[in-house]
Amino acid sequence: MSSTDVLEKPDVREGDTGSANEVFHYVRKNKIAESAVMGTMVEALCGEVFPVTKTPKPGSPVCPACKEIYQQLKK
Repeated sequence: MSSTDVLEKPDVREGDTGSANEVFHYVRKNKIAESAVMGTMVEALCGEVFPVTKTPKPGSPVCPACKEIYQQLKK
């Protein structure tokens, strides 16, 4: 895998009331471990900035903007 590979990661912020509104974003794979360990912020393909705090499960909702951008990158 290259440094431009992306994985889905959650956008979790203080004040979240549960997982009902939680969506997972696409971020650069090489930034995920650093964020999870060091608490640094990552930027999703859609521009959202957040720390990595959770791992998505199969079937988790994906940010529509990230999904659209990712589909365009695959072409």
